[in-house]
Amino acid sequence: MRNISLIFKKAWKSAFVIATLSFLMVAGAQAQDVAEGRTLFKGKCASCHALDHDATGPALTPKMSLDETYLVAWIKNNVALRASGNAQAIEAAKFSASEMTAFPTLTDEQIKSIIAYAKEGEPKKAAEVGAAVVDEGTSSLSIAGVIAIIILSIVVLVVLGRAVKMLERLILQKQGIEIVEEDNVSLVSGVKGLFKNKKFVFFSVLCMVVVLGSFGWMGMWDTGVHTGYQPVQPIKFSHELHAGINQIDCQYCHSGAFKSKNSTIPSLNVCMNCHKNVQARTEDGQVSPEIQKIYNALGYDVDKQTYDKTKEKPVEWVRVHNLPDFAYFNHSQHVVVGEAAIRKEKGLKPEEPVCFACHGPVNTMEEVYQYSPLTMKWCINCHRDADISDKKNDAFYANVIAAHEKIKKGEKVTPAMLGGLECGKCHY
Repeated sequence: MRNISLIFKKAWKSAFVIATLSFLMVAGAQAQDVAEGRTLFKGKCASCHALDHDATGPALTPKMSLDETYLVAWIKNNVALRASGNAQAIEAAKFSASEMTAFPTLTDEQIKSIIAYAKEGEPKKAAEVGAAVVDEGTSSLSIAGVIAIIILSIVVLVVLGRAVKMLERLILQKQGIEIVEEDNVSLVSGVKGLFKNKKFVFFSVLCMVVVLGSFGWMGMWDTGVHTGYQPVQPIKFSHELHAGINQIDCQYCHSGAFKSKNSTIPSLNVCMNCHKNVQARTEDGQVSPEIQKIYNALGYDVDKQTYDKTKEKPVEWVRVHNLPDFAYFNHSQHVVVGEAAIRKEKGLKPEEPVCFACHGPVNTMEEVYQYSPLTMKWCINCHRDADISDKKNDAFYANVIAAHEKIKKGEKVTPAMLGGLECGKCHY
């Protein structure tokens, strides 16, 4: 009986481990499917569908209770499904006069990922549960270290005090002096005696100076550092949707970054290149509120497709990345001339734009925030480590080398030869 019991226990443990691993693998695969489904939905479905309300097409989440086989066939090619005489598909087509786009290139697994995302819905973000993007400020590890040092010092001080008293008592006993012990010392008397102790007072003052000095130093060190700064913008523009899912190149909107000091904020006519047609209408047939803000700023009448210049007004975007007035930064110098060196230094992948080196993975940001500290130390460290030794054939560095050669020969060298006539040298 005992052998049977042991075998049963071993089998039970093995089954439990296998079941746990299977659950984790399934959960991981499901999470991956939902993530892929979210990406596919944003890129292919979001222009006509919403999860929780009707738009050009019906709300998707309520429809996910339908048979999965039917949903896969409908999404892949609803026209063929209706042509086959499927009564459910024919009835579904009556929802809107606009014919749904067919997606024959999507695999069954990809469509099931979209279905999984539509069932689960949008994952909750930190901001939705009350957390905000804030500057962490003083490290909690640093604070814990200071407190630990103070506590350890107090313990050492108490132990040494007791050791000194014990030694004094032993010396007095050897000298034949009788020691009278004080009984029932009151708390008030004990505290008064503690503050009369010069060693304790000195140590307390020293600890206070160290603590206040540490907090003051760390506070001053973080002054002006705005990592994580994420202001509320007048229009909720999603870089994740545009630069990530739709893979719009950074240069399409921020063309100035490749040819001037500033990256430039795109004018609204750039937005209208797409949003004159892409309107993401809501369940009541109205244009998406965020896209409507673009139309309002331009005085654009979506029904008449006309502009009223008397209604035009600028969009007051809030600057995210701020540098002090005394700091000069040229985007084109870094994005074009120093691109290869920056890519190598920051370890960027070939498909990632060089912009990620400073601005972080913008293609994953629903709302842009300051990714890098942009401090003087941060910039200097990059300038110290970036390798530009292969730039000898670059026009900019070629001029510098040519100027050095002339200096060696004793020839005349002027600031104009080193870019001294560029407007940005003085006017910025």
